[in-house]
Parts: sequence; structure tokens; C-alpha cells
Amino acid sequence: MMSSIVSSWILSSARNSVIVLHGKRRLYSRYIVNRNKIKWKCGFAKELLSPIMLSCSIDIFTLNKAFRHNSTEEEDFTLQLTPSQINDILRASEFSHKIHEFDSKSTNSVLKFESNQLAANTPNEDRRSVATCLQTKGMMFGVFDGHAGYACAQSVSQRLFYYIAVSLMSQQTLEEIEFAMECMKPVLPILQWYKHPNDMYREVASLYLDHLRVYWQGLLNLDIELGFTVEEALIYAFKRLDSDISLEAQAPLEDEVMRNTALQVAFSGATACVAHVESVHLHIANVGDCRAILGVQEEDGTWSMLPLTRDHNAFNEIEIRRLKGEHPKSEEETVVMSNRLLGILMPSRAFGDVRFKWSKELQRSVLKNGCDVESLNIYQYAPPNYYTPPYLTAEPEVSYHKLRRQDKFLVIASDGLWDMLNNEEVVRIVAEHLTQAKMQKPTATFEKPASLGYMQSLLLQRKARGVVSYDQNIATHLIRHAIGGNEYGEIDQEKLAAMLTLPEDLARMYRDDITVSVVYFNSDAIDSYYKENE
Repeated sequence: MMSSIVSSWILSSARNSVIVLHGKRRLYSRYIVNRNKIKWKCGFAKELLSPIMLSCSIDIFTLNKAFRHNSTEEEDFTLQLTPSQINDILRASEFSHKIHEFDSKSTNSVLKFESNQLAANTPNEDRRSVATCLQTKGMMFGVFDGHAGYACAQSVSQRLFYYIAVSLMSQQTLEEIEFAMECMKPVLPILQWYKHPNDMYREVASLYLDHLRVYWQGLLNLDIELGFTVEEALIYAFKRLDSDISLEAQAPLEDEVMRNTALQVAFSGATACVAHVESVHLHIANVGDCRAILGVQEEDGTWSMLPLTRDHNAFNEIEIRRLKGEHPKSEEETVVMSNRLLGILMPSRAFGDVRFKWSKELQRSVLKNGCDVESLNIYQYAPPNYYTPPYLTAEPEVSYHKLRRQDKFLVIASDGLWDMLNNEEVVRIVAEHLTQAKMQKPTATFEKPASLGYMQSLLLQRKARGVVSYDQNIATHLIRHAIGGNEYGEIDQEKLAAMLTLPEDLARMYRDDITVSVVYFNSDAIDSYYKENE
């Protein structure tokens, strides 16, 4: 009952906003309403459209079989999408990869990972990254949620892993890389990326490489013989990248494109959640309201959830105390208002967002220095009650967990998922999906060759057991449940179709961009570690 009410509500809202023009096999559309510019968590900033970063983008809604409506009116509007069209939309950005052994002696504790994204904003403001640190053999998984545009999330998703990898290197390796740079010789590779074709990516700009080099030169000067711990490396890398983002926006760059990009990155923002997995050692570094949880299966088959992060927002009492403790007593009532930082920003930690970090004088100076803020979609405004900046930090909260055999999977996702599903629901959905996958696997009792009658009998048995699997990719399955699930944990096809065909201005009212990465652990490899280290 509730799901039909929700779908009717969505349908009614959409009918009052848009008009559809029907073509032969596609739906062509045009706007008839003023586009709503209130798109980001701060409450009032436009999207940032970088001239550099648009060339690789692929809009997941420009498929031949299914189109997202921009507008409609009552007599023409329809939410009729076939299951095939729904799947085309949901699966356009899914990605999965099985991890191989590093060498014959070392087995990776990560078995495979699966990820996917679904946009609400145009373009999508979320980003995702997966890479292996080639010098340390650790793997990194990251989800980045942008606001005020995607520029900051794009930059952080490309650069942060390099800063972390460099932070984890030994002094000897750093010296070898620096020597190669000085002699203009080939440099040791740092990362092996795993990327979906839809993921926006461009080679790291020379400016970024220069700043990364300055960073590792600084690490060499520290002369830390034993290097950083993983926790120290994560914290140092997060803070240093955010500092470089700030400095790049202040630098008098001659290249106009690079300068404009630096400003867009700094004045937009991004939250980030990064997992580093090496052997049985799992570290999570989190800034903002992306989230990571662990799915645990006990010996008796029961499942439980282990949270690995805490959201950094006004609903976190520890964060509220931290913020109030960093500013004068006179600001106690204004640091957080209406459950937002200074009454504006939802997350209390983020990259970029220099409006909440720089002094008013510095902001005015930078934006007046030959910067066309209108063309860059950068708003000039001062947050209310802005007296003692910075109010925002990119210092991550780092948690550590030693993997056990019962730890089966890790879910990292942007808040678009957690707005729709709670932690326990996510673990339940993944666990059910794993169970269904096992039931659908061929068994040794199959007839060879299988007769038509035998296969029909098998299908009827599965149908009787209620075994239905929409997706091979679990991230896609989670997104399907997030936007199409009802109160009983079932998929409501009408609601799912409605959520996928809402015009841009309405879509953002009902859901956020969603990015999900699920990491499956290799229980045998984890067992081997404990046997070898007994």
C-alpha cells in the first residue's frame, strides 16, 4: 500500500512539471520549468562544469533503449519501462573485477570487488576509485561524494591514492623515485588502477605531479627511518592533498585552464571514504558522510553488521563537541544551526570547500584576481556567523580492523545509498544475494548433457523456492533495492520505474547520486595468514 502511495506521489509531482515528445523508438524531451539550482548540500550553489573534465563523461541515461525524462505533462507522461530498459539504466556503470594472486607465494585477502553508480545530478557528482599500491601491495577502494559540482570529487578521486601510496613507501623507494626524476629516467610505477570506461579520468596534470613530488621530497627530508604507520600515512595524505588544493587555487598560474580548474576544485567540495587492505589489515579513513560497513557471517550461518565509520555531520554528538571546542564560546549557538555547519553545509569534514576554511579577505582577494566567477559557476558569498575560520577540516577519522574468516564483505557507499537503506538492510540484501548465487550455481548432479525436461524441472524448483536474482553485480542489486524497494524489502517495479524516469529537477528531491563498492574477502587466504603466523 505504502509503495503505491509513494509511486503515485512521484507520478503526480512529475506530471505537474514536465512534457514528453514521443519519437519512433525514443523519448525526446524539453524543459518547461525553471531549473532548480538548489542542488548541493550547502544549499545554494550551481554545478561546476570544468572545461577539462567533461571530455570523458558518459551519461548513463543516453542509452538507446531507455531515456531519462527531462519534462512531461499529464496526458502524455508514462512511467512504462520494460525490465530490459530498467536493467540497461541500472547496469550502465557497473564494474566487477576478480583479484589474482600477487605472486605464487602470496594470496590476496581480497577475492573480488563489484561497484556501480547511479546519478541524480547531471553530471553525476560522485566518484569512485580502486587501485593497487604496486610498491607495498596494499589495495585501496574509495568513494567520493561531491557537492557544489563534481570538480573537487574528481580531483580527489584521481590524486588521493597517489598521496597515500607515497606516504606508505620506504625511504629507499622514495629515494629511487626521486633519483629517477632528477636523471629524467623511467620512474617506478606507483599505482595499478581498475577503472570502468564510464569513469571520468584524465592523466594527472603536470602541476599535480609537481606537487606530489614536493610532497615526497618533504617526506625524504623528514628522514623517518621506519616510515609512517598506515594510520599516520592516511591522515597525513588526506591533510596534505587538501592543503595542496587550497594552495593551487591561490597560486598565480599562467595557464588559464589550470587556474580555473584549481578554483573550481577548491570552491566545490567532496567527502571521502577510503579503505586500505593489506593482508588481514583493514584500515578505513573517512571524511564526511560516506560510510563503510562490514558483513560478518558466524559459523552457524547467521549474519551481522559491523560499522567501520561514523558520519561526520550534526547527528554525530562527538563531531558537535569537536566543532564547538575549536571555536569561541560566543559561537556555540551558531557553529551548527538547523543540523548544518553554519546553517549551510551538511558534512562537518570535507576536501575543498575553502569558503569554510579561508578568511573572508583571502576569498575576496583570490576571486577578484582576474577570475570570472560567473562563467565558473562560483558564487561569491560569505557564510553567516563567519568569525573564526577554518570551520571545516579534511583530517580523516581512521579505524582499524583485523580481518577474520567470518568477515565476508565490505560495503563502501556515498550517502545516497544510506539515505535509502540502513546498515542492517544493506547486509541483509548482500547476504541474501550471496545465498541465491550459491543456490543458482550448477552442481555436480547435473545431467550431462542436460535435457530440456531436466532444465525445466530445475527452473520450477528454483521458482518454488522463490529464487529470483535481478543482478549479477551486488552493487547494482543494492541500488535497485535503494530506489525501488518497498517496506517489505521487495522490489516495487512501478516505484523503480518512476525513480528512474523522473526529470532532473525532481529526481534530486527524491534521491541523491548513489555510488556503491562491495569488496569480497578471500576466507582461505585469511585462514592461511593465521596458520602461517601461529
